Amino acid sequence: MGGRPVGLVANQPQSVAGTLDIAASQKGGRFVAFCDAFNLPLVTFVDTSGFYPGKDLEWRGMIRYGAQMAFAYARATVPRVCVTLRKSYGGAYIVMDSRYMGNDLMLAWPSAEIAVMGAKGAVEILHRDADEDERAGLVAAYEERLLNPYIAAERGSVDRVIEPAETRSELAAALDVLAGKRERLPRRRHDNSPL
Repeated sequence: MGGRPVGLVANQPQSVAGTLDIAASQKGGRFVAFCDAFNLPLVTFVDTSGFYPGKDLEWRGMIRYGAQMAFAYARATVPRVCVTLRKSYGGAYIVMDSRYMGNDLMLAWPSAEIAVMGAKGAVEILHRDADEDERAGLVAAYEERLLNPYIAAERGSVDRVIEPAETRSELAAALDVLAGKRERLPRRRHDNSPL
């Protein structure tokens, strides 16, 4: 990116809607730790509808593996830039290097939807008794009021909303600015990884 090697982390929305499962969380966490170990800046592209649901995954430790990915991002000291492309829902939004994980720059496309869940699911839970026409209006209101990336920018969850065509130049400029990033760490730093 701009002549610099970087590590890219991204969701694949054409495979299980880009959800994070155990394998994806392990792979992502190990890759983030690898990039941090070799001082490679991280660029994260987010398009996820959340963690993959299911009792089987929960029994196999999905929360632990998701925590490992969050831990890897939180501990990384390299420059970190995140771009939300489309969906960014729930706990997976936070784990995928959101503002709350301490990234250096958070960008979003105008098509980005950043929320706890999608509009349709939220309306189905919050307004079960509403009829079909009422639900359609509530979905539209939810999308306008809560899924808009400009609202996320107002609330501090996004630094800037950019056009897709500007993505490469914005990332290159951000990585230039962050090239000299050095975090001051305590003399003895002990991590307690969620194993």
